[in-house]
Amino acid sequence: MIKVLVVDDQVLIRAGLAALIRAVPDLDVVGEAATGAESVAVAAATRPDVILMDIRMPGMNGVTATERILSADTGHRPKVLILTTFDLDEYVYNALRVGASGFLLKDTPPERLIAAIRTIAAGDMLFAPSVSRRLIEAYTHRPGPAAPQPSPELDTLTARESEVLKLVGHALSNTEIATRLSVSDATVKTHLNRAMTKLNLRSRAQAVALAYESGLVTPGQETPSPA
Repeated sequence: MIKVLVVDDQVLIRAGLAALIRAVPDLDVVGEAATGAESVAVAAATRPDVILMDIRMPGMNGVTATERILSADTGHRPKVLILTTFDLDEYVYNALRVGASGFLLKDTPPERLIAAIRTIAAGDMLFAPSVSRRLIEAYTHRPGPAAPQPSPELDTLTARESEVLKLVGHALSNTEIATRLSVSDATVKTHLNRAMTKLNLRSRAQAVALAYESGLVTPGQETPSPA
């Protein structure tokens, strides 16, 4: 049974989502929240597997709530699925950057929403490499200091882990990386998981952001050629 927490400040949307999920045999709504602050408390109390998180709410928004939930030292880390009206706006970018596992538009068909909950509950991300490419575009056009911020943690990576992280930063899929490195998809996944554990990253989107912010990948840099 997949335990789900539904967070939305609009009562009709929240009730509709909860009713939809309760009608599915392998899903269970363990809580509802109308604000970001409330979602932090309810998540701690109910320990859901998946949180459907509205991104724009008065007071504490979904970005801050996601960050607080995922950084809480509770021994339990749920998957967060962002619900948004606007496709990959700044709020969504920031939510993915702090560890959300994916996002869906609010007009997504019910069957796709259910499939999405199952997907991220199983530990998979909910967006294709094409979305990572859009994250890169969003990052490279964001205002702020141009100089990269070195990450000492990168020194803990093996040469292969660093290579895989760099290719992830170029928005390549695991299969594309495996082809370039002449290894299996499973080997790529192992190296990436180890790198993300060492760097305390919770999502592929965070890995993309770190690759750019640390200078491992720079805007406009060509993707490394296959070995």
